[in-house]
Amino acid sequence: MKDTHSSINEQEQIHLDTDHICELVAVLLPVAEDIHSHNQTSLQTTEQKQALQELIAVLHDLHPADVATLLESLPLEERMLVWKLAAPAEDGEVLLEVSDPVRETLIENMEQRELLAAVDDLDADELAELAPDLPRQVVYEALSSRDEEERAQIAAAMSFEDDQVGALMDFELVSIRADVTCEVVLRYLRRFDRLPDHTDKIFVVDEEDVLQGVLPIRSLLVSDPESLVSDVMADDVVTFRPEDDVEEAAAAFERYDLVTAPVIDDNRKLIGRITIDEMVDVIREESETDMLNMAGLREEEDLFAPVVDSVKNRWIWLAVNLCTAFIASRVIGMFEHSIEKIVALATLMPIVAGIGGNSGNQTITMIVRAMTSGQISNSQAKRLLRKEEGVALVNGLIWGSVMGIVSYFLYHSIGIGLVMVAAMTLNLLLAATVGVLIPVLMQKAGRDPALGSSVLITAVTDSGGFFIFLGLATLFLL
Repeated sequence: MKDTHSSINEQEQIHLDTDHICELVAVLLPVAEDIHSHNQTSLQTTEQKQALQELIAVLHDLHPADVATLLESLPLEERMLVWKLAAPAEDGEVLLEVSDPVRETLIENMEQRELLAAVDDLDADELAELAPDLPRQVVYEALSSRDEEERAQIAAAMSFEDDQVGALMDFELVSIRADVTCEVVLRYLRRFDRLPDHTDKIFVVDEEDVLQGVLPIRSLLVSDPESLVSDVMADDVVTFRPEDDVEEAAAAFERYDLVTAPVIDDNRKLIGRITIDEMVDVIREESETDMLNMAGLREEEDLFAPVVDSVKNRWIWLAVNLCTAFIASRVIGMFEHSIEKIVALATLMPIVAGIGGNSGNQTITMIVRAMTSGQISNSQAKRLLRKEEGVALVNGLIWGSVMGIVSYFLYHSIGIGLVMVAAMTLNLLLAATVGVLIPVLMQKAGRDPALGSSVLITAVTDSGGFFIFLGLATLFLL
């Protein structure tokens, strides 16, 4: 419980700091242009001078990840003011942490010398990650200042697609031979000023750098110093190829509780490693992408992006939604005569469509989540469909009966009550069927199963719900 309270307090503190920083930025915004040009003589008031000193002090104390979060929460003008005042030595790390849209705005407003200074201290794998977003001249200048080994590593990482393990490889690692003692290994480690981040194991290789196994640090610390590495190491190692999919690698990290894992080529030669921090980013980005796709957003969007950019990002699925809404309206139009005779139908039909949409979204969310975690295969889809239809049938009969009773007491008509029971049950069955089929068919077509799923399921349950309810009413009540 103590750790939980500590975590909550830390989150509250970050929120309070963000509010305070926004207040300081608001004080300095009128003189932002002069601050950008390093002309601080225009700071007329004591409040502005104090705000500038305090803001610089606060920003320089923040972790790069916190600076990134702050930048993402600010409109463009305020964002550029904070970016100008942030610690220049950490600019490269901040660029790695911010979202892609925000990174674009920051890079667009930086001069070449500022960009070169920002990437100067980045490791090879970090520069490779940032390179696609940098101007070509900056990348060329940055590479020219690196040694031949680093240039080769950066070129190797940039040769892979963003969704491949090779693009996220870390080249900073510790390797040893199997025929030395643990005492030799300990002496070797003491020669380092620091070990690479997230070092939980040492990679054991032969003379050709072919991976033989791994020596966990915890095993090294408790082993007899005279023991050979070959006797202590683990040879059942989870390995990855640079061509492997990063989402599958992230799932493996979660499944096997990995902190680091070796990346090997076809000859089992050790060429790099991947670490838990990169895999956490992959899992987070995958989750965010699924959320955006389900809502019909094409890509991640800067909260404070220009109106035109946001419109471009959202218009496609809004157009699809408009078309499906028009179809739903035409379905209602087909039964205008029925609604004219039984006005109660107009007040009840949104209930049928609404509960169908909600049920369908529940189903589709479960299916997409299972697909993302690799729990569903094509052979399981039929069994899963039958299961979801069973759930829909039970829910339809229960909640349809509830609404049927309510409808009877409202309108004193047994027929309307029975139609409500039947319509809600049938629409929930339709929602369950479509909720399984949409992501399955999307995946078979090679598309993201979450893409526009929320929009599509709502369209089907609206049009289907209206048609089922009004159709049953027309058949049995008129």
